[in-house]
Amino acid sequence: MHELTDVKLCIIGLGYVGLPLAVEFSKKYQTLGFDLKTSRVNELRSGIDSTLEVTSVELQDAQNLDYTSDVAAIAGCNVFIVAVPTPIDAAKRPDFRPLEGASRTVAQVLKVGDVVIFESTVYPGATEEVCVPLLEQGSGLKYNKDFFCGYSPERINPGDKKHRLPSIVKITSGSTPVAADFVNSLYKSIITAGTFQASSIKVAEAAKVIENTQRDVNIALINELALIFDKLDINTREVLAAAGTKWNFLPFSPGLVGGHCIGVDPYYLTHKAQEVGYHPNMILAGRRLNDNMGHYIASTVIKKMVQKGIDTANSRILVMGLTFKENCPDLRNTRVTDIISEFAEYGLAVDVYDPWVSADEAFREYQIRMVEKLQENTYSGIVVAVAHHQFAAMDITQLRSLCRAKAVIYDVKSLYPRDQVDGCL
Repeated sequence: MHELTDVKLCIIGLGYVGLPLAVEFSKKYQTLGFDLKTSRVNELRSGIDSTLEVTSVELQDAQNLDYTSDVAAIAGCNVFIVAVPTPIDAAKRPDFRPLEGASRTVAQVLKVGDVVIFESTVYPGATEEVCVPLLEQGSGLKYNKDFFCGYSPERINPGDKKHRLPSIVKITSGSTPVAADFVNSLYKSIITAGTFQASSIKVAEAAKVIENTQRDVNIALINELALIFDKLDINTREVLAAAGTKWNFLPFSPGLVGGHCIGVDPYYLTHKAQEVGYHPNMILAGRRLNDNMGHYIASTVIKKMVQKGIDTANSRILVMGLTFKENCPDLRNTRVTDIISEFAEYGLAVDVYDPWVSADEAFREYQIRMVEKLQENTYSGIVVAVAHHQFAAMDITQLRSLCRAKAVIYDVKSLYPRDQVDGCL
């Protein structure tokens, strides 16, 4: 085990999680960022972060940070932090391929005394069941004898400029008591909010996966209430505002649940639960409800169009916003695509507009062709799907100028007065 003064860090994966880590650690340690995408390495070397999590000034100031796509270049490092995605596949099962690939990469350069820390969200036990065997196999070294592991789950909130890496309490853990202390000390050196040292890697893994599972289940409850209140012609937001006057009422809002965490992580826990013989009723019920919200929104818009006598066969719909949340370019697991695909199944033409999104990325990931600007007097239906500040700054008159004489406006995020739109959650 190395002393902190001897640490030479390598961050594996330079996305929304890895890059802020690399920048922050480079203030204290010599740090090398590794990413398979040479295009990502090149843009960072030129001082640009397309995720917008790190500014050009911050990249320029990171004098102890370099980037590479060459495995041989990371051989001199002795602490490796893996920050790659853990998505789900089409059947909503954990997709460990990025994590397995990263483990094999580290195994090629692993040496006696090295420490490998994982930040990717997984189910309890995955680090030692999935990653450690690959590290041992690829390196020929023995776990907890020749090398050690840690787990410190990421808590990055894309687009949030208030809660950033140093100001968020960090959970840490290690494969031995000495490793746990080392990992905790390493993170404590950059996390001003402090750390919480878990008793084991499994506890730290479980803590992370239930953070987002809890939010998912709570949002599912509010989404279900919104569906009920809609049938009762009650404004859900007004109900939540009234209920929120009680000191212990939890402030959740209805909406689409996507992204790399809340819409994905519960499936890791349910997968493991089913593997050990338990069927998680509440978690999966919440997932089903949240996954269905996009279809509900699209079908509601179509129903309202029919009620207004609009010819849906010759209608064009505008979906405003494609990212999974407001004011960030992150498209991972966005559920706005559910709205778009539902409209497509009904044969409606759909335009998608989002000033935060790269048109190339939207097409590459979802085969969606973005429109570059909004056209007046064009749409028979508008769905405001994401609360970007550009959309919030528009007044209802501007929005209606995009519509034909008869049109339906559905405001998913309740940006506009309820009596001036045709529907909202």
